[in-house]
Amino acid sequence: MSTLWTPEGEYEPHQGGDAAEGAQDEYGEPTAEQLREAQRIADELRSADPAVVVANHCYGLFELAAVHLSSQPPNLAAAAMAIDALAGIVDQVGERLGEYRPELSDALGQLRLAFIQLSSVGPQDSGTA
Repeated sequence: MSTLWTPEGEYEPHQGGDAAEGAQDEYGEPTAEQLREAQRIADELRSADPAVVVANHCYGLFELAAVHLSSQPPNLAAAAMAIDALAGIVDQVGERLGEYRPELSDALGQLRLAFIQLSSVGPQDSGTA
């Protein structure tokens, strides 16, 4: 089961003991419990500093790129997508990231350097260091 980020940390939705409990009713409408939980999560996000939420997503993009760069062999196309997405946020949002900008800019630079280094290694050289 996947988790959701909240200002208090990761939230993992849980299933109730009864299989039907917490599920949508027969018409596909959310249950009262689901609506309350959705409202609680929305309230938490509304009260969170947007820079914190955006920075958290950036860290996720960093991790995604790093996973693809460290794969054997590296998945450069997938890493490039994550690096470009991170760059788009860091470059466009810029100073509005506040205290997180320097760290995210450094992380982006590290990913770009690793990408270039791995791109210059030919398939026949990928096993040598």
